[in-house]
Amino acid sequence: MLTIQPFSPEDAPAMAAMRQAASAHKGEKLGPEARPMFDAMFAATPAAADVRLEAATVGGIAGLWLRPTNARPGARILYLHGGGYVLGSAQALTGFVSQIATRVGADAFVPDYRLAPEHRFPAAIDDAVAAYRGMVSDGAERIVVVGDSAGGGLTLALLSILAFDRTKDLAQPAGAAVMSPWTDLALTGESFQTRAEADPIFTRDVLQGFAEMYLQGRDSTDPRASPLYAALGGLPPVRIDVGDDEVLLADSTRYAELAQAAGTEITLSVWEGMPHVFQSSIGQFLAAERSLNAIGDFIRQRLDAVAGVTVPSNTLKGA
Repeated sequence: MLTIQPFSPEDAPAMAAMRQAASAHKGEKLGPEARPMFDAMFAATPAAADVRLEAATVGGIAGLWLRPTNARPGARILYLHGGGYVLGSAQALTGFVSQIATRVGADAFVPDYRLAPEHRFPAAIDDAVAAYRGMVSDGAERIVVVGDSAGGGLTLALLSILAFDRTKDLAQPAGAAVMSPWTDLALTGESFQTRAEADPIFTRDVLQGFAEMYLQGRDSTDPRASPLYAALGGLPPVRIDVGDDEVLLADSTRYAELAQAAGTEITLSVWEGMPHVFQSSIGQFLAAERSLNAIGDFIRQRLDAVAGVTVPSNTLKGA
């Protein structure tokens, strides 16, 4: 299901200010030296009230639990942060993830998965799988996986890995919600041309740099790196929110088309005039609040609807 969310005139002043501030830095290639800057940017997202932070290790992966006072028993969120596989941390995302955790009423774990270039592919996805399995082993009854940008790519890759893993009798996620997911590290989407001017943040070269640091010569179409090329049948319901003004738009629209054709239930919301992971600008953009509210509604519905998704044996064909 595709929904076009119209641009709100109330967001125009904040958007103009953001574009002006970002214009001087568009196209700058980012490496590990940008980690403090990236963390500071996300740390500016206001935190929700009444959320307790707890350092922990889940499935052998260190990270942080965010535990809202309204958390329901047995329901969990696994949140995979973005940053091009090079940037980002659990600590920096606490404010942003707290906004989702309180809307859902569920504890959320943010793993500090290994980053490139120190740890090349498949380190990040291996850590995501380990964290999910650890949550199941620790007794989580219902899990929704959530991620943004590269973390959205990890989320969708994780879904396919779990759905088609024949060696483990593992409970499947109840669903997944992703924001501006990076699904194609081969960078073949048409929006690299059609949204090149509209995107205030990224260029193809910037993302190419991230991909090279992460892959280090490995195949960019490996489904564990680029879920666009994965088998997409038998997945739990997925919600995708993406800005219309971003070069990664086609990573969302193409994934949604392929997943829907494979029989997966997909909700795709394209937000007019919005940039990459605009939801982190809650408090600045009305669209950010509206998107997070819709994401929270979707996650609650999934957690309430199922205790786990069992993949029928016939969906394993071609895995």
